[in-house]
Amino acid sequence: MKLFELLKEDILSNPNFTEKFKNFAKQAEMMAGMLGSYVEHNLSKFAEKEALERQLKSFLQHVESLMTQVVQERTGDRSVEVRVKALENFVGELPRYQTKQAAGFDVVAQLSEPLVLKPGERELVPTGLSFEIPDGFELQARPRSGLAIRKGIGLVNSPGTIDADYRGEVKIILINLGQESVTIEAGERIAQLVLAPVYQATFKEVENLNDTDRGAGGFGSTGVRDVNEAKATQKDAEAVEVDIEIESFSEDEPDRDSPHELGNV
Repeated sequence: MKLFELLKEDILSNPNFTEKFKNFAKQAEMMAGMLGSYVEHNLSKFAEKEALERQLKSFLQHVESLMTQVVQERTGDRSVEVRVKALENFVGELPRYQTKQAAGFDVVAQLSEPLVLKPGERELVPTGLSFEIPDGFELQARPRSGLAIRKGIGLVNSPGTIDADYRGEVKIILINLGQESVTIEAGERIAQLVLAPVYQATFKEVENLNDTDRGAGGFGSTGVRDVNEAKATQKDAEAVEVDIEIESFSEDEPDRDSPHELGNV
């Protein structure tokens, strides 16, 4: 693979590169070579050749994705190529980041006429775009802060996940959380998409899980206020209570240490 050659010639020869990435690159190259040799000599023995080929292809794509990330870490290039297709209903310019360090890029509403969302209503809004997301990544759909604060527009499933193997049109589920009707115009930026790395879990069934201080506590078990703030508030309340008791004692009751009270008059 080209990336392995790049790692050999460039990254592995760089004395300033971390040992972690060096070892990872060596192991990944060795693993890919071993798998390739094994499949080449034993593929005819497998009944489900296509399934094995798919698994191998998926593995190699994942390794290549990791290698890409290693190269980007080495070169400082944090960009990842994402292929985008403009569909027949798309009008306007392709997505782009509005600032140099922006995390998300905006997508716009592709509508034939303005869409009116009454308070509490939700609607599936097309963007006219479909994406080919690299293996090992996802696109997350998130609300735009401007629409949220000015008009109360959010996303029902926020963040919404667009999987790497999805090739259909990306559509945004908008909801009006405000108290007034909101009109969404054609070409209006309605959401932002963020490219994020993902990992798939390997599940292992066990009889017991390790213990933690939290245990099974959930649904607000840690409280809603800062612990130190709560303690300070409690101390203030106790101080007020003491002041009230002292004031009440001095005004409403005689001095218990007075001669009259002790019968010395």
